[in-house]
Amino acid sequence: MKKRRLLLFCIDTAFYLAICFVMMFILFGSNYSNETKLWEKFLHIALGFTCLLISRLSFAAYNRVWRFAGYNDYFRLLFSDAVAGVAYAFINRVVFLNPYFIELLGRNVALTFLQVLSIFACNCVVCLAARFLYQHYRNKTKENIIASKINIAIVGAGSVGVSLAKDLKANRYSKYNPIYFIDKDKDKSGNAILEIPVIREDNSIIERIKELPIQEIVIALPRLSPEEKAQKYALYQETGLTVKLYDYPLDYTSGDKRTLREVKIEDLLFRSSVEFESSKAKFFYAGKTVMITGGGGSIGSELCRQIARVSPKKLIVLDIYENNAYDIQQTLKRNFGDTLDLVIEIASIRDAEKIDELFAKHRPDIVLHAAAHKHVPLMEDCPSEAVKNNVFGTYNLVEAAEKYGVKKFIMISTDKAVNPTNVMGATKRMCEMIIQSKKNSTTDFVAVRFGNVLGSNGSVIPLFRKQIESGGPVTITDKRIIRYFMTIPEAAQLVLEAGAMAAKAEIYVLDMGKPVKIIDLAENMIRLSGFTPYVDIDIHVIGLRPGEKLYEELLIKTEELDKTENSLIFIERDKNITAEELQDKLDMLCDALETTDNAVIKNTLKKVVPTYLNADEVNKVADISQEMMIAEKN
Repeated sequence: MKKRRLLLFCIDTAFYLAICFVMMFILFGSNYSNETKLWEKFLHIALGFTCLLISRLSFAAYNRVWRFAGYNDYFRLLFSDAVAGVAYAFINRVVFLNPYFIELLGRNVALTFLQVLSIFACNCVVCLAARFLYQHYRNKTKENIIASKINIAIVGAGSVGVSLAKDLKANRYSKYNPIYFIDKDKDKSGNAILEIPVIREDNSIIERIKELPIQEIVIALPRLSPEEKAQKYALYQETGLTVKLYDYPLDYTSGDKRTLREVKIEDLLFRSSVEFESSKAKFFYAGKTVMITGGGGSIGSELCRQIARVSPKKLIVLDIYENNAYDIQQTLKRNFGDTLDLVIEIASIRDAEKIDELFAKHRPDIVLHAAAHKHVPLMEDCPSEAVKNNVFGTYNLVEAAEKYGVKKFIMISTDKAVNPTNVMGATKRMCEMIIQSKKNSTTDFVAVRFGNVLGSNGSVIPLFRKQIESGGPVTITDKRIIRYFMTIPEAAQLVLEAGAMAAKAEIYVLDMGKPVKIIDLAENMIRLSGFTPYVDIDIHVIGLRPGEKLYEELLIKTEELDKTENSLIFIERDKNITAEELQDKLDMLCDALETTDNAVIKNTLKKVVPTYLNADEVNKVADISQEMMIAEKN
């Protein structure tokens, strides 16, 4: 870079000397040329060059990369030369028209104002032209590269779309070549931006695109809602071309980056996320010591990111799996640096002594409990581990939170806890009972219940994605099966919202929206990957797994719930249990664990969780359930 600046400086110097020679020795007339001595001419040249150099250095005119120069860069050079010209004109008038100087030399050797203006103006024009020609030449050298690039149309000719086009055109190594903008604004239609024509998005846009040499379409409209984004994607998918999204973070404190990427199924969820940072809830967590159990998991790590943004006093990440804990540690350090007081603790929630030690050490104000065994089939085979981790691990945390004066304890539950048909759901229902037994505690214990999370570890989305990448088939357990979904950020934001408003021993329920048929999800993911379902990638039905039911309970039944100030959060009307009743249930589970007999443990779970049902019996009448009928209508 320094060599290039030196080379540019030398070229500019040559231009200046050549222009001065032409002006002073040829164009300013015979009187000036003949009567002015050589050393006097060089004095003018040296003073002019000094003014020019100081001005350009002051305005950092040599700190530009002219290959990628824009209007601001050219204006900076123009302005610096104008300042230099004014400065020299002032020196020329004050010094060379000074009577003492005239008497000393015996003549007037000052240049006229027009002569000064002509020298600096010509020099500036030549320098600007040289830089423009250099930039034009460098851009022309990219023509061979552009021939092998992918021609794209950018949907959205606003500031974001134009920024993307400018970046792509300036980057010789980019594989994309923007050749059209598409925009609804009729005032932009027919015009060109960055020499790229703008075509109007109307009823004939799909047919027009098919006639143009466009290979891919990029949607650069970051302010679209998920529903609008889905509609836009569906529209341009009719072209048969690959449709991509341009992520442009509107909040620069989020740490997110601008990326051009494939459309994901999460992008098409018909729902807008909650803006947690702009809500009242952020003030609840700001300045507090917050502990997050299972902080390296899908939900836990997102909770960490959300909490870190609102300036907590300290953030404690507790996890048994050190790889996940390390990943979130590096992410938070990269995004927040020393501004975040971050502590990573590797421990199991099943270790009561260790949990007590950590609570005594950190004294958290708020605990977000996301640690749990959650995989339904695995917990059917290992019910003792589900009970030890989910039930007694939660109990250890609750006891420590109460002992050390935690202000609020927020446990993440699941829709599978509603009339559970499997071990995992039953253990989470027991966790809710632990929370409900603490009505009279000085600590506010609450649970937040919601359904499946798109893209979380072990969920159906990553599984389908791997199956598609390997060429298929995609496997589903039943064509009728439905589930409720929300994105990871939305789930985390709603948990934090609910946690901030929650009171003692309450279960908060999140509105999961409309149920999604898993068969539709599988087909859409295959299409998003550029394949045709049942042609390129087949879908196989493998049968329901143990404990799996065709539908999860509709969480939001307004006649059974109380509303909150947030339209997506409700309160479950459920009878609390006493501490004595809870202890009896825990004692029964302890006795069952000592038998190490899976059948005994499952039977005991059915006794302590009265709503625990047999999956086969529930599935027999699934077709007449409210949930299945809603899914059929969508």
